Amino acid sequence: MTNNTDYHQFIDNDEGWVDRRIFWEEEIYEQELKQIFAKSWQFIAHDSMIPNANDFYTTYMGEDGVIGARQKDGSVKVFLNSCPHRGNKFCFADEGNARSFICNYHGWSFGIDGKLGALANEHVYDEGDIDKEKWSPKQARVETYKGLIFATFDQDAPSLDEWLGDFRWYLDMMFDNDGETEFIDGGIKSYVNANWKFGVENFVGDAYHALWNHDSGLKAMNKGEGFGPAVTENSYHASVNGHGWEFGTDGYADVVIGGSEKWLNYVRDIIKPKIKEKYGELRSNIFGSLASVSLFPNISFLPGIQTFRVWLPRGPKKLELRVFTIVNKNMPEEIKQEINNACMMTFNPAGVLEMDDGENWEGNTQVNKGYLTRQEKLHYGCGITREIEHEELPGIIYKGQFNDANQRHFYTRWADLMNADSWNDVPTRYRPRHTKNN
Repeated sequence: MTNNTDYHQFIDNDEGWVDRRIFWEEEIYEQELKQIFAKSWQFIAHDSMIPNANDFYTTYMGEDGVIGARQKDGSVKVFLNSCPHRGNKFCFADEGNARSFICNYHGWSFGIDGKLGALANEHVYDEGDIDKEKWSPKQARVETYKGLIFATFDQDAPSLDEWLGDFRWYLDMMFDNDGETEFIDGGIKSYVNANWKFGVENFVGDAYHALWNHDSGLKAMNKGEGFGPAVTENSYHASVNGHGWEFGTDGYADVVIGGSEKWLNYVRDIIKPKIKEKYGELRSNIFGSLASVSLFPNISFLPGIQTFRVWLPRGPKKLELRVFTIVNKNMPEEIKQEINNACMMTFNPAGVLEMDDGENWEGNTQVNKGYLTRQEKLHYGCGITREIEHEELPGIIYKGQFNDANQRHFYTRWADLMNADSWNDVPTRYRPRHTKNN
């Protein structure tokens, strides 16, 4: 690949295909690190993970290690986890509470704000050898949305509100339906020998695979009852600038998968009435239905099942998956634990449904080792003629739960950013809401 490559050549929304090379080629992956992960807003942590001053959490933005740290004034700073002396990490812990960080190699120390402080054996330096302010680790921009902490290193990127855009209409069902949310302690890390995009696209809109891939697992959990026949009435795909939510309006399909009657009753008696009062009947019907969601570039969750995950790239052929359970803070503890148990049973590395997916994503990726195989296209044409106008739903809307629409628009957004020299080159890929309701 060259700097003059047009990345739209790798996808075709009119014919409905994607080029396999985007899941394998090293040159494409390196461009992703530069054009997508160095520029996009990315999830760092939830407020509940770092609630107190000096709390920190370490993660990655692309393959750049970062620290998210709560400051004394309640704000959050995000900065590179790399000593500017010889480059080593200066924090190896996943999370914790600290007043400072010290690099193992030469003893350079950094405040909880990321600023370079004292140097071990500083007497070896002459006056004027180093300006500590200039040699502090790079700081990111930080913004939050309803408990979710995001960061970007691109100073010219649009605001987080602009980045999310009208997709906030959907997000509020999950993150503002009955007070504040929180992550249950104990996130899980695992690794899959697969390209990061396969995980994101699975959750952005691939309900189709569940009918076959997860049917036996669901039957094992639910006394022989599987997904049943495919239903497309009153179900949709919604895409806003690469973010996607596919959903039905039955109200409870994802809630019942976990098998908790108490959670089901809580959704019916507490959450849905509050959503209806605050946001209207349509969103009350959407929450808890069979659905899956991804935010561009690498966040996914399942409303009703309550798993929340981040897909961290580890080269074009490997991903690190971080999985959390998200609940409402004011829920009874017994319901929180039933939700967590259901997430562990279904969507964690040993979960009944997650194991199905991981094996397939690895196959999707590794088969592209073959040169001739890699020249073939992948079909993304399901539901390609079903685009509609909807009086309430914001975004680009397609009819039917079983559709490749959100995946097609995810990859269109991917190509937009891969091509862009500046944010002025990035087109808008959504339609605004047709209603004034918030």
